[in-house]
Amino acid sequence: MNTDEFVARLRSLARPGDLEGMERFGIPTEHALGIPIPMLRRLAREIGRDHGMAGELWASGIHEARILATLVDVPEEVTPEQMETWVLDFCSWDLCDQCCSNLFDRTPYAFRKAVEWSRREEEFVKRAGFVLMATLSVHDKKAEDRVFQRFFPLITRKATDDRPYVRKAVNWALRQIGKRNPALNREAIRVAGESRAIDSRAARWIASDALRELAGEKVQRRLTKREG
Repeated sequence: MNTDEFVARLRSLARPGDLEGMERFGIPTEHALGIPIPMLRRLAREIGRDHGMAGELWASGIHEARILATLVDVPEEVTPEQMETWVLDFCSWDLCDQCCSNLFDRTPYAFRKAVEWSRREEEFVKRAGFVLMATLSVHDKKAEDRVFQRFFPLITRKATDDRPYVRKAVNWALRQIGKRNPALNREAIRVAGESRAIDSRAARWIASDALRELAGEKVQRRLTKREG
């Protein structure tokens, strides 16, 4: 089945009644079909890995086709140029998060882009930088602590950004890094404490929310067990 046939199949699976729910969650629906993620994952398994088709699906501009593209693309064939092109197309938090967690964090450029994008001012580009930090801390089991320690100064500096999609991603990055192991947990708690002292509503929210989880009994019990 070629790309045009898959796009036609996506259109046949459209659920217009679900678009209102997507809008309530802040997802633009102008180019959306209302297809749920589990269904897209099943389609991705049918396609398999196909870098060429991923590019064509993305070029269609259909919201769900772009998410499907992130599921079928080949991380080793993704280039920095492609990442820069796609990140500028992010227009919703879910497309940003799906692309980063399904594809971008598995590329050789993920750590570099996390740093670069976190310094950019475009809302979803900056969000993508911090989402990469969060998903890398979960998916890259072999990365050393020092790699994630590089992210802490960026988290502190950008904690004052009050845009919801940015501050939530900064918070997500801090929490996920802090749950990776006991040493990073201690550092993340320290960073959160410093951020809470910043004269910024966003920074105080990020810090307080992160501390509730990172210093909470559930996380501490799990990390203590792992350390033991």
